[in-house]
Amino acid sequence: MTNISPQEREAARQEYRSVTRRDFLKGGVLGGAVAAGSMGAFYFGYGAAEGNPVRVGVLGTGDEGSVLIGAINPEYVEVKAIADIRPYNQWRAFHGDQQILDARCGLMAKYGWKTETEARRHVKVYEDYRDLIAKAQDDGIEAVIIGLPLHLHAAAAIAAMKAGLHVLTEKLMGHSVHECKEMCRFADQARKHLATGHQRHYNILYEDAVDTIQRGVLGELHYIRAQWHRGNRPGTDSWQMPMPEQVKSDDPQAKKLAAELRSWQARLASARGREIDLWAKKVAQKEAQLADAVLKESAAKYGYQDKQLEGGGQKYRRPAAEELLRWRLWDRTGGGLMAELGSHQLDAASIFISAMHGGVKQHPISVLCASNRPVFGLDREADDHVCCIYEFPFPGYNPDPKSADNRKRIGVQYASINGNGYGGYGEIVYGTRGTLILEREQDVQLYRDASASKVTTSAAGPTLDTQASGVAQTAAAASGPVSVSRGYREQIEHWAWCIRQNPNNSDPNIHPRCYPKVALADAVIALTTNIAAEKQQRIEFRESWFDPDNDETPEGVAPDLSRYA
Repeated sequence: MTNISPQEREAARQEYRSVTRRDFLKGGVLGGAVAAGSMGAFYFGYGAAEGNPVRVGVLGTGDEGSVLIGAINPEYVEVKAIADIRPYNQWRAFHGDQQILDARCGLMAKYGWKTETEARRHVKVYEDYRDLIAKAQDDGIEAVIIGLPLHLHAAAAIAAMKAGLHVLTEKLMGHSVHECKEMCRFADQARKHLATGHQRHYNILYEDAVDTIQRGVLGELHYIRAQWHRGNRPGTDSWQMPMPEQVKSDDPQAKKLAAELRSWQARLASARGREIDLWAKKVAQKEAQLADAVLKESAAKYGYQDKQLEGGGQKYRRPAAEELLRWRLWDRTGGGLMAELGSHQLDAASIFISAMHGGVKQHPISVLCASNRPVFGLDREADDHVCCIYEFPFPGYNPDPKSADNRKRIGVQYASINGNGYGGYGEIVYGTRGTLILEREQDVQLYRDASASKVTTSAAGPTLDTQASGVAQTAAAASGPVSVSRGYREQIEHWAWCIRQNPNNSDPNIHPRCYPKVALADAVIALTTNIAAEKQQRIEFRESWFDPDNDETPEGVAPDLSRYA
């Protein structure tokens, strides 16, 4: 996000460590401990598993579902069943993703099973998530983790809670605000824990950033800039997953998938020693991906739809299986950049701003958004670029437009783009006495001087320089960055602990950090931004939208639990 040298970054990292509230942050002691998953309970105040893991089913084991499986601590969670209609996702659930095993290690590695046959003796496999829920009691399941496409979150979560199960669903909470309110209301009626996977609530660097703000290190926070830039371009889009040629023979990604399998098979044939096992696994994964060809016939059975897109004199045919495999790209099944990426960072912005208000969650006042699609063509409905400006309340803000305090507002600028990954992703928090930079959820730098715009290195050591006014400040030399958990593991641990400590959700003091009302607020921000982009107009947020018990929603549809009867 910032164009500074490695030496300059190190100075700012050390400056940040010098003001953090936990002594074990210094010298990198925290890094190894938290990366191993042993510090979450201590840091966030929940207890050990005490030998009684929560028995769960995992609904959806695709990219995000596999990440959540990889984040499971077996001392807290025992996976009893999985459900996914894709053969490829079922394979990855057991074996992991051979391309990124550190994040998606699979159930066999997680629980120490040597073969898939052995693993299947412990974990039942369903295609339809509804079948898993229907059999949950027979399988001894107490809770579910939902990694399904966004449009299924509400239906799956409410079905699970009706069956007496606790729920952890990936973000965004739901596909619409009225669905999110339905989820909130049913969780309250059922007395079940409903958590949503905004993992920054369990990221120690964000937690310490809040403490840094509350102690006044940055002065008065008045502006936040956040971004998520990705280099996705036609033919190299991480959201446009490859699919078998049987699904769509003229798809360029499908041809690449078949060619890659042939290449890997050739590598396996010439492999020797340890490389044989490595390439055998990779070939098996690619073959499992090609097995998704069965979706050509079955996708429609699960509600996915064919569609013909037209524009600029061109036409694009999208079979039902493509809507399933590339669900993030379509309006009916996904929520675009704001739901998938922006919701995380606006959640972070609201956390930082809440730190100035005594920890009370703050809702935005307004949003203005520009959204467009200059890079990609008709092979999607999701836009390539989104650029937003929000206003949040500054302490002392008065909503009365006639009040002199009505202009006490904090500006938040957010951009998510494709086609150029320069700057990566992260947030910059600007205060009157300093600047805090958080990058990739794992790296933090602090600049103490409010007027400092860069760090330069001199014979006296790294120096915080200024362009306009103010005295330059010197920062101490630094060691490497502190590596911490992104929070996935801790959020699952805490959710499981809450289930054990407060099984009927009757104690208001024991609940996940991203409980329904918090998750609803994040959804309102993301989904209202999508509406502002579609209407190309500034929208003022209403407090009624953030109230689970109020029927008003930004899309104008009232919640209705009778739909799930």
